[in-house]
Amino acid sequence: MSQRRGRLTRPLLRDGSGQLVEVDHDVAMAAVVDRSRSLLAQRGGLSHGFYTSGQLMAEEYYTLSVIGKAGIGTPHMDGNTRLCTATAAAAMKESFGTDGQPASYDDVEHCDALLLFGHNVAETQTVLWARMLDRLDGADPPALVCVDPRRTDVARRATVHLPVRPGTNVALVNGLARELIHRGAVDHDWIQAHTIGYDDLAAVVEPYAPDRVAAICGVDPDAVRAAAEIFARARAPLSTVLQGFYQSHQATAAAVGVNNLHLLRGMIGRPGAGVLQMNGQPTAQNNRECGADGDLPGFRNWDNETHVAELAELWDVDPLTIPHWSPPTHAMQLFRYAEQGSIGFLWIAGTNPAVSMPDEHRIRQILSSPDCFVVVSDAYPTETTALADVVFPAALWGERTGTFTNADRTVHLSERAVDPPGEARSDLTLWLDYAERMGFRTRSGRPLPWWNTAEQAFTEWTRATAGRPCDQTALTYDRLRARSGIQWPVTTAAPGGTPRLYTDAEFNTRTDQCETYGHDLLTGATVTRREHRAQHADGRAILKAVEHTTAPGAPDGDYPLRLITGRTVHHFHTRTKTGRVPELDDHAPHAWIELSAADADRLRVQRGDTVRVTSPRGALDLPARITDIRPGTVFIPFHYGDHAANRLTLTAWDPVSKQPQLKLNGVHVRALPDTTTPPRHTPHERPDEDAGSDAAT
Repeated sequence: MSQRRGRLTRPLLRDGSGQLVEVDHDVAMAAVVDRSRSLLAQRGGLSHGFYTSGQLMAEEYYTLSVIGKAGIGTPHMDGNTRLCTATAAAAMKESFGTDGQPASYDDVEHCDALLLFGHNVAETQTVLWARMLDRLDGADPPALVCVDPRRTDVARRATVHLPVRPGTNVALVNGLARELIHRGAVDHDWIQAHTIGYDDLAAVVEPYAPDRVAAICGVDPDAVRAAAEIFARARAPLSTVLQGFYQSHQATAAAVGVNNLHLLRGMIGRPGAGVLQMNGQPTAQNNRECGADGDLPGFRNWDNETHVAELAELWDVDPLTIPHWSPPTHAMQLFRYAEQGSIGFLWIAGTNPAVSMPDEHRIRQILSSPDCFVVVSDAYPTETTALADVVFPAALWGERTGTFTNADRTVHLSERAVDPPGEARSDLTLWLDYAERMGFRTRSGRPLPWWNTAEQAFTEWTRATAGRPCDQTALTYDRLRARSGIQWPVTTAAPGGTPRLYTDAEFNTRTDQCETYGHDLLTGATVTRREHRAQHADGRAILKAVEHTTAPGAPDGDYPLRLITGRTVHHFHTRTKTGRVPELDDHAPHAWIELSAADADRLRVQRGDTVRVTSPRGALDLPARITDIRPGTVFIPFHYGDHAANRLTLTAWDPVSKQPQLKLNGVHVRALPDTTTPPRHTPHERPDEDAGSDAAT
């Protein structure tokens, strides 16, 4: 396999003997097109699926969205953003009507209270943590509330640390909302003018007194009161939310609960006061806004015929071509359809589901099945490329031109600085080549897509945003070259961008404007257009809450400990790139398991001992670390393909966001005989300190 520093540099094709062999680009693409045409002729667009990443460019996402929706006509499109950011989008849709972060990173400088809900920012967003540390170490530090079952670096700096029992986040946010009401901290005039649903919310949260919350969540009731007091007294509270909420039980309901706190006090759209429903990947926002995650581009509503007609006119295709007869296919369904055989063509770009998806053994069986033709475009060989039928070497950032949008809606232009190695090509180039060879056409006979360069693709993308909440019609490459880093919306009325949304307390909840009509947060049942119109949201935010329920896959007699998975600061996702950096690999070369001191004593496990972790789906042998994680909970980083934490996780997802519940299943841990090994210490993990900061919630 030709490589440069481990890179893929030539296409690979699985030959008759089952081996991946090097071929030229034309041979590889011809094989892809031949299988694609055959399946479309035999079974139509539903035979095709696309699974992408949160690391591509807006131009690539939008191009794929057009090819998939208007060229092929498939709803089977999603990204690994489903694993990390789907709940962020879902929560904002439920509360505010559409996706789009209300707050800005600049609010870190203006807030007087920081509340981090399941967001171990010290490990997952180190630059943002450095910004927060500047405030915490400054002259007027904000109060800091940390919700995390582990004593992370964030927890060590917290004014209040709530080490909640995994799967109980809804009980906590309900309790905090009740405390705001009982403390008289609710802005009733603002609520009356700018929200709906207050009475129902107040009734739901009333039973969640601090003592009851403490019993459910396994925390001190006084800590619940203290956290509520910080939020109630704050002049400008800023909340962030990430995987501790998103990958857990009742994910969307819990994230919506954080939105509720800000709406109850009218603390949104102001400097320092707002919500950041965080992204787990650098361009996850692009995936969502461009429609490569299955949603319609520009935050359009798949169930709104007018929105579909807008796209059909823009793309010059029949509206019936664009899939909108049911909700878009989410990743868990997509792989299920491939498993059942209805999807026979699956293109995976820039991600490694053979390690990152739950129930790893099942996913690898699906990818290696002869019934599904798997195409992978990636920069490095991975566990997933090893199972593919065709592999295209892909260009990385710096080797291609495009734009990306970060978590607070800031758009940047990244221009090609160097040539990609060998025959590597950008995903945009690959998909445009595929579409041209497939012969996709508009109704008037124009090639679909009709653009050829990244800048042309960006121009077409901005046209698709016109009049939508993510309007970028005043953005151009030249403007981004002059000043890269502009927050959408960017329009003729706001050519310099928009730092914060909802400054006028006008939300995107009008029935003809919203991205979704909403869901029952408990069951996931959809709200109909008629039901939504009957609510008369009419530009007001929607308050909604549900009761806490017991999490599925909970610990029991056979599997008594709760497993949570997450990141370490030294690696990103499945170590495709970071595992090749010696400095990073030296700090965290292999997986481990974290146990509380109480659980370690009970199991007779010492630091460095090898233990076997077992779930109904598989087992791992890992060295133990004794940390300040809450008793009854264990932690394993998910990065390592040779010891994949997802060998143990279950196939289950949130009923609204469809995000996998990776922090819920019970496991059994036992010490293995005669396997004690000396603990390996690094500069980040000293023997006289707990190693709890080595991985993220």
